[in-house]
Amino acid sequence: MDAKKRHKAIALFSGGLDSTLAILSILRQGIDVTAITFLTHFGCDITDRSSCSNDLFSAAEKFGFEVKLCHLGDKFINIVKNPKYGHGRNMNPCIDCRILMLKKAKELMNITGADFIITGEVIGQRPMSQMRRTLALIDKETGLSGIILRPLSAKLLEPTISETNGLVDREKLHDFHGRSRKQQMALAKEFGLTDYPMPAGGCLLTEPNYSFRLSELLHYNPAPSLKELHLLRAGRHFRLSPSCKVIVGRDEKDNDKIESLAGEGDYIFSIENFGSPITLLTGDGAQDFINLAASICARYSDAKHLPSVDASVYSKGERFILSANSATEEVIERYKIQLPESKKKELLKA
Repeated sequence: MDAKKRHKAIALFSGGLDSTLAILSILRQGIDVTAITFLTHFGCDITDRSSCSNDLFSAAEKFGFEVKLCHLGDKFINIVKNPKYGHGRNMNPCIDCRILMLKKAKELMNITGADFIITGEVIGQRPMSQMRRTLALIDKETGLSGIILRPLSAKLLEPTISETNGLVDREKLHDFHGRSRKQQMALAKEFGLTDYPMPAGGCLLTEPNYSFRLSELLHYNPAPSLKELHLLRAGRHFRLSPSCKVIVGRDEKDNDKIESLAGEGDYIFSIENFGSPITLLTGDGAQDFINLAASICARYSDAKHLPSVDASVYSKGERFILSANSATEEVIERYKIQLPESKKKELLKA
């Protein structure tokens, strides 16, 4: 064997503290790391770094490792709809998601000739996907038993092949466990890693309101378009018919997003001469709900207490004005897509 050969690892990299520390723990042992960041329709948009809480590439640039992006696309959507190992508390298929990511990482490992895979998982940090029994299940399902090294909890797990054959010094790995971040923060200080995000649910599928909207959408349309998935992130949503929805912006950012996603055949509403949300009427048969959509738009405008207002309606390059009454609370409650009160109470108790 060539004594000068540098060994290589593939890392699952979210940009968060744990995955970054896992990479740095392996880099300092003289092993090259190629990180792979997986994109889905349910996380931050990597193409627009300003939309993410942390720049994925800053640590790579500072510490000297490569980042590759991989979009999971329709494979991930199919998993969300029907996960083999079930959902978490909301629509998050954490175990199936991890299996899919690791299978993709395995492909990259084989292509690049890397020796093993590393992840930032910490024993006991997440109840669904980071328990000992679950990690063993994931390793078996991916065909990667003994190949996946988890540097932050390695001393609490059986040695991997890379440790037993001397590629990795096990004594330089860690025994982190549980949800506390104190050990990680101390290690970050040791590495000189100062710019990292606080723990947060980067996956929208863990958020109750978003998950409820997604579940509702899949009920009416099992194969949603990218536009429909992107719209789930913005505004207030109203189901007018099985094929038709209204989305009302909450703020300027929502308004811009909703307007940018409007397509052929959609209707865009705003209230003349008053502060007003951008309101989108979209879907088959939308023309039958123009007056209702205008009244919902009026309800969320600064003119909501007036008996009648002028609504501006734009569609297919043309604009017209119609008179609208502000929707009543009964109408709002009838059509609004929102978590049931029983679910909200359940979440408050959790």
